[in-house]
Amino acid sequence: MSLGPDAPSMPSFLLKIRRGEGPFYGSLKRIASRILSSGFPLPRFLYPVGRFFFELHHAVEMTLRWLVSYFYSEPLFRCRCESVGKRFKVWRMPFIAGHPKIYIGDDVNFFGRIDVFTGRLFDEPRLIIGNRVDLGHQTMFILNKEIVIEDDVNVASNVRFMDTDAHPRDTMARIADLPPEPEEVKPVRVCRYAWIGHNVFILKGVTIGEGAIVGVNSVVVSDIPPYCVAMGNPARVVVKNIDKNIDKGRAAV
Repeated sequence: MSLGPDAPSMPSFLLKIRRGEGPFYGSLKRIASRILSSGFPLPRFLYPVGRFFFELHHAVEMTLRWLVSYFYSEPLFRCRCESVGKRFKVWRMPFIAGHPKIYIGDDVNFFGRIDVFTGRLFDEPRLIIGNRVDLGHQTMFILNKEIVIEDDVNVASNVRFMDTDAHPRDTMARIADLPPEPEEVKPVRVCRYAWIGHNVFILKGVTIGEGAIVGVNSVVVSDIPPYCVAMGNPARVVVKNIDKNIDKGRAAV
């Protein structure tokens, strides 16, 4: 049975429903809206069963992720690095673009995706990560010369480290797709016991002092003194001389 040449096409039919044109399409829109906004009517007595399968789902997921990490991701990434210390843990295969030389200390944790991108200016750009460093999900290193993360540093998620602006300042050089001048590349260093908050950008030439804290959503364009709290865009010191007591090798801040 043919619908005939005047029958609306599927995109046209769906568009009429979205617009709710007339009583018929308006009724279909209300029905579709109720279906899409509703939840599955699960009886209360099934909640314990559902809770069991919820916990089972996560247990299976974490077990599979650990197996992939232990037998696949960590060994392959270790082979890619120049050196990796003891008890290194990586939850997802890091993404490496370019030719960085990577050095990792003992008891380092990569929580989630870690990206490293290098430019073409220098032959041996180096990423050096000290002992007992935790890197959060979606940490990114844009590396041309050197980025150093010292011992006992905590890095939250969505943090970006950049030792270059990635493009030259000169307008015509950018149009010509030229790399930055070598003098525009300046190493980055995060000193021991520092804590870098969520969604922070640390730009070229910056040194984060020992035990310093950088607040969330900050953009760091200049050095941060030791044992202080800095935040903002650009980041400025808001608290000085925070607690310097060291407990079991980490800053108690």
